[in-house]
Amino acid sequence: MIGPALLILAAGMGSRYGGLKQIDPVGPSGEILLDYAVFDAVRAGFDRVVFVIRPDIADAFRETIGSKYEGVIEVDYVQQTLDALPEGFSSHAKRAKPWGTGHAVWCAREALTVPFMVIGADDFFGADAFAQLGGFLSAQRAEQEPLRFAMAGYRLDRTLSEHGAVSRGICEVANDGMLRHIEEHTAIDREKLGQSGLTGEEIVSMNCFGFTPGLFASLDRQLRDFLEAHGNDPKAEFYLPTAVSTMIGAGIATVKVLPVRGDWFGVTHREERARVQAAIAALVEQGIYPPQLFGGAKR
Repeated sequence: MIGPALLILAAGMGSRYGGLKQIDPVGPSGEILLDYAVFDAVRAGFDRVVFVIRPDIADAFRETIGSKYEGVIEVDYVQQTLDALPEGFSSHAKRAKPWGTGHAVWCAREALTVPFMVIGADDFFGADAFAQLGGFLSAQRAEQEPLRFAMAGYRLDRTLSEHGAVSRGICEVANDGMLRHIEEHTAIDREKLGQSGLTGEEIVSMNCFGFTPGLFASLDRQLRDFLEAHGNDPKAEFYLPTAVSTMIGAGIATVKVLPVRGDWFGVTHREERARVQAAIAALVEQGIYPPQLFGGAKR
């Protein structure tokens, strides 16, 4: 039986640092956050990882990052470019970067024929997210209608930064655990949490989804509609959560929210690196991860 695939949106990787060589190591043996995602995927039964990258980092990415996983899991690549668009559309002359997370997933449509999980490359999602989504995806059939998707849900207070305000997608979840809507909230500050009307117990989306290939037909239609309406705006972006919310509203898909045990964390601010390193070290001490990845991840 073929296991699910992992789609990692890595086109923005290295942009904050001026190159891949500056990606921050956070593990005891120099691991980056992406290494933990791939390790968790292998343990959860994923058979393949597909990276969405941009052309200017393609060679460096394969050499410094992708090569570590070869022999551990099947590795493939697709590129997200400005001109990778549906037929009949072209990029605005002043546009400087691709069209957002929804577009990045659309770029991988020909590479994915099995249920798949989507994550960003710069974040730590935790082993429980991969185990739950891997189990959900292994039980899905591509031809199901409405389409059955899933999302890893995190408590808001477990995703906040100690070093500044953040934006989060607050989820409205029905009593049966199904996602109704995602509403973006900006400038959420841990110290001012109560003043914002939020308690910290809300479920948030960290763009960690499980899909079947049936996603792509609606994603293609929505991307075309988006380009018709916003193609002349050089800064407009086609976001994946917006596309998912549209599918829910149209009755095309259902999204099961899978509450994740544990924290999400990323390195949005440079100052967060020390906290992330300490969190990884604690997980290694608890035996959740070995002191050195890849060598220990093979099945």
